[in-house]
Amino acid sequence: MQNSVRVLSTLALAGAVRALAEKYRAASGAQIDADFAPTVRVLERLKEGESADVLILTREGLAGLVSAESVVGESCVDLARSWVGLAVKAGQPNPDISTEAALRTSLLAARSVAYSRLGASGIFFAHLIATMGIADAINARATVVPLGFTAERIVTGEADVAIQQLSELKQVKGIEIVGSLPHHLQTPAVFSAGRMMTSKNVASSDLLLKFLASAEATPALLESGLERLA
Repeated sequence: MQNSVRVLSTLALAGAVRALAEKYRAASGAQIDADFAPTVRVLERLKEGESADVLILTREGLAGLVSAESVVGESCVDLARSWVGLAVKAGQPNPDISTEAALRTSLLAARSVAYSRLGASGIFFAHLIATMGIADAINARATVVPLGFTAERIVTGEADVAIQQLSELKQVKGIEIVGSLPHHLQTPAVFSAGRMMTSKNVASSDLLLKFLASAEATPALLESGLERLA
């Protein structure tokens, strides 16, 4: 058994994977060597020739790689789902986002809204504000983040509202999560994991996949802002 499992993962699972790394090492004797980026960027890196043992992506992104015979279909497991939420700087008043009308008012009142260019949350949010008819107004003063955690932009003062997966917002200190956007406006992202066909570390990789899908990993997933699938 090799002593390291190379993982390329969506940012949404960063908190959970980091929290579980030591427990996995104790159980398997293998380290997790993880790198995190939005799903779209991970897919780009794979096309550029990068490889890994285990991938953690949106369910759709992973399914595409299974179809392309880059990921072993039988190895794939659904891990968790996540809602898109909104955060403000710690100590600031919480805007009302309880209804579609309240969310529209709060977004339009913001000096600048930070959201992701490549992440699943950013793609969703761009579509949402277009559907709500406020895309031009929001984008005229938005802080669009190429990579990384959008909430960092409210800590630095570049924006006063941040949009991202709840599990990604929770990675940033100095902010307050107001809550998820109204559930009827969104479909939660489902994140799945699978082993790459090219992995030469099959035993440790499959053990990691089994571990991430197990009840033992559930507390860390929940603590990071994710939900297990029913």
